Amino acid sequence: MTADPGTRRTAAFALFFLPGLAMASWVTRTPDVRDLLGASTGRMGLVLFGLSVGSMAGILCSGPLVARWGARYVIAAGTLATATGCGVIGLGAAAGTDPAVAAGLALIGVGMGGGEVALNIEGAEVERLLGRSTLPAMHGCYSLGTVVGAVGGMLLTAVSFSVLWHLVIVTAVVLAVLLSVIRHVPTEVGRRTGAGAPGRDTARPGVWREPRLLLIGGIILALAMAEGTANDWLPLIMVDGHGFDAALGSAVYAVFAASMTAGRFAGGRFVDRYGRATALGASAVVGAAGIALVILVDNQAVAAAAAVLWGIGASLGFPVALSAAGDSGDNSAARVTLAATIGYIAFLVGPPSLGRLGEQFGLRNALFLVLGLVVAATFATPAARTARPVTEAAPADREGSGAGQPRVGGAAK
Repeated sequence: MTADPGTRRTAAFALFFLPGLAMASWVTRTPDVRDLLGASTGRMGLVLFGLSVGSMAGILCSGPLVARWGARYVIAAGTLATATGCGVIGLGAAAGTDPAVAAGLALIGVGMGGGEVALNIEGAEVERLLGRSTLPAMHGCYSLGTVVGAVGGMLLTAVSFSVLWHLVIVTAVVLAVLLSVIRHVPTEVGRRTGAGAPGRDTARPGVWREPRLLLIGGIILALAMAEGTANDWLPLIMVDGHGFDAALGSAVYAVFAASMTAGRFAGGRFVDRYGRATALGASAVVGAAGIALVILVDNQAVAAAAAVLWGIGASLGFPVALSAAGDSGDNSAARVTLAATIGYIAFLVGPPSLGRLGEQFGLRNALFLVLGLVVAATFATPAARTARPVTEAAPADREGSGAGQPRVGGAAK
């Protein structure tokens, strides 16, 4: 029996929440994992490369898998991989083994990257059935998961709780919630039953040659780099670059995650009122200000406050720019796929690049690379304006979020 839309919405909220919980639980224990491994900054960059590779593999495979098997099975497999990855990280850290931690991160990356498209397909279908915008709140639930995970990680770090048992508990929680809600996702959602080759319409090469779409992809790359940098390095930046202890470094990440959550829950109205281009421009400016303060001001209070600006600035970049890519012309699926792929390059090259720069110049100085990308993105944001005419829409919607036309895109991590 197919669940009613309200039940499916609640299940989707929970399913969006779980990867955020898992990701933040790992991130807040990054300093402890680094110490257990005895790794340098450069070695940690290589370990984090597992997350990047897994994420890219997951995002590239998810579309065909959903078309073949349906969203439910891809969501279930992705969440299972994410949960398992947490446990593997804990075991690898306890054993002091870099490859095991990297393998756990790769599992998390595959799970989150693979499940992301499937989650958004289900969310868009629920939104259509309900007749009102719910996807922004679903993405907000991911961020809420990061807040809960970050606060829990901060408290457990403060009492020197075992990294292994912390991540094993997170694994158990994620699996328990998954088993209780996945049955509410219908098996047919996202599955193609026709004779045509799934995904052929998304492989049209013409979109690669459109400068405007590439500019939108550049915006995604920059703001995804800003978000991914915080997810991968913020606790260590606070510990190594500003002299925080491990618990307070995790607390600053919790502040960042809370700011991301607030930005995503409240940002939809800003986008509807002022348009995508303005929202992305404001996000880039605010995010650049936060990153610059972290780099340039040698003060712990300022650094913690700057994490708020950094989080708010990064909160809307990925989803709003993906929506703009989908509305930039015909064949929207190919456009979203291209833009998302460009954005995931940031997650692929970011951790090792920043790790190597941090090894040579310090993590704070390595952030100049991220700052430069975000500043450059502010000049590209006019490309996010809706180009084609929109009929029967209020003026604010002509450049707005397109809530009535849900896109397959992600909550950035």
